[in-house]
Amino acid sequence: MTVHSSAQPVSVQRGLFAAIAAYGLWGLLPLYFRALHDVPPLELVGWRVVWTVPVCLAIIAFRKQGPDLRAAFANRPVLAMLGLSAALIAVNWLIFVIAINNGHVLATSLGYYINPLLNVLLGTMFLGERLSRVQWCAVALAGAGIALLLGGAVDTLAIALSLAVTFAGYGFVRKQVPVGAVPGLTVETLLLFIPAVIVVFLAAFSPQGSSMAMGGKVTPLLAMAGLATGLPLLLFAVAARALPLSTLGFCQFLAPTISFVLGLTVFGETLDTPRLVCFVLIWLAIALYSWDMWRQSRTVGQAPA
Repeated sequence: MTVHSSAQPVSVQRGLFAAIAAYGLWGLLPLYFRALHDVPPLELVGWRVVWTVPVCLAIIAFRKQGPDLRAAFANRPVLAMLGLSAALIAVNWLIFVIAINNGHVLATSLGYYINPLLNVLLGTMFLGERLSRVQWCAVALAGAGIALLLGGAVDTLAIALSLAVTFAGYGFVRKQVPVGAVPGLTVETLLLFIPAVIVVFLAAFSPQGSSMAMGGKVTPLLAMAGLATGLPLLLFAVAARALPLSTLGFCQFLAPTISFVLGLTVFGETLDTPRLVCFVLIWLAIALYSWDMWRQSRTVGQAPA
């Protein structure tokens, strides 16, 4: 009994470290992709898929998840659903890269702030989940913030909603598929592998030529695209096993917060009035929703068995 109780905090600490590392790396991705701004976005996504495949396969081998991978390929309905999620994540990656290369880091940050609240709506509409009055107020606040962008920041709204919708759709599809995070991404990248190879092959015959031949920092950074994709996912998988869902939910806001700070400091973006008010309303919505979830979890924890 003593061993179990002392081992549990260690496991939680390890999970918290893994969660912070995963979301921290995701938050720093704008710096990584900005360093590759000379690479055409479609080719960059192609190389990301190509280099992610061996990294995922190595993680699968390390975690001994080969049976999970084979089971996913043997199940046609599962494979079809993962094909849909693969298409959604590929579109999400492409929008993200285009946004970063065009100086819209704050818009990407807003998109990933909106994403959890959009997940809530999807769960309510399609999964029979119910929201409390406080949570509906949070959703209404977020809706008001988004509506403000219609008046003066349509470009930000388009990028943020595109990222939020594609990633929420991706999460919604993956929620229906009984496949773990790493095996699922491995199947998705394997399904995208041939289209990705075609993209990078055709890029070699473009006037610019293959970006892998650029040399300098571009070649090694492109080769690291798989590690930049697979490593945070592995850390997330470790965190998801060790942490309560509520703790993991709080950690997910680290990534867009880092991107927000980078957008204002490193990338020199400015916040006009519509964008500022929108962010404030989104932050209030997140705080309200998180507080209500925390309150409900404490109520459940204190209830008799």
